[in-house]
Amino acid sequence: MKVLIADKFEKAGLEKLQAMGCQVTLDADLSGESLRGAVADSECEALVVRSTKVTPDIIDAAKNLELIIRAGAGYDTIDTAAAKAKDIRVCNCPGKNSVAVAELVMGLVLALDRRIVDNTADLRNGVWNKKGYSKARGLKGRTLGIVGLGRIGYEVAKRAAAFDMHLIYSDVVDQTAYEKELGIKKVSFEQVLAEADFITLHVPGGAGTKHLIGGEQLEIMKPTAFVINCSRGGVIDQQALAKAIEAGKLGGAGLDVYEIEPLATDKEFKDPVANVAGVYGTHHIGASTEQAQLAVADEVVRIIDTKMKGSAPPNCVNM
Repeated sequence: MKVLIADKFEKAGLEKLQAMGCQVTLDADLSGESLRGAVADSECEALVVRSTKVTPDIIDAAKNLELIIRAGAGYDTIDTAAAKAKDIRVCNCPGKNSVAVAELVMGLVLALDRRIVDNTADLRNGVWNKKGYSKARGLKGRTLGIVGLGRIGYEVAKRAAAFDMHLIYSDVVDQTAYEKELGIKKVSFEQVLAEADFITLHVPGGAGTKHLIGGEQLEIMKPTAFVINCSRGGVIDQQALAKAIEAGKLGGAGLDVYEIEPLATDKEFKDPVANVAGVYGTHHIGASTEQAQLAVADEVVRIIDTKMKGSAPPNCVNM
């Protein structure tokens, strides 16, 4: 099978694909028109991407493409309908990076509560402010509200429980097994907004969740609350978020994703939200641990191997 990998990919996974007899082309810099050309020229049967967008024109350029694999969980960067129209299966790798994302969420929770970033910045500037930074509230007994108690939300809840946090969640489905295991309580979305000291978002991107957190929702939150987004940038209205923090109506935010993100080859980030005091930002690295990427690579290999053996590939999201 001819496989085009248009993003970063673990060497171990690459070697396994080659050992299976795959003809693999790896180019992490492909995007847009260059990806369209590579898909056409390579005559690939499988396309593997992480953050790279796969648009209808790229799909239309494919001659032999049978499989598009998102090396991660979310697949809103792939036009699944256009793929289905050409009988191309789109598969993802759910759950393989859940722990990595959950670890970053807890890192942001701790960083916001203890103002770790500001502490470090002041020390590097020669400023000693022990009195100012000794006013953290602490996590024990604080309420963590999880919006979307799927695989990642579950892993976050497990870790927050170890900090003796009070856990609540909202979801479109009842997660009764998780409720019994973790002692987490299901409430309405509005209750999460009103009651939580920390709100972490774990919902898919797309029209249905665009600006799920906007001006109206921010007004419901406690002025001391923190919101954390390691899901998709469009889930939060960033302008409304910045206004709420600057007006003292919200304690702050931890963001790993943004409404408009640079391409993988870009070296600059000029989003104004990064300069808002109270916003702690990371570089869309939630899934980027060695452990997570090895697990994702193994799942990509499994999907391709299943397809090569003549069976329906697992984790298909559009057929």
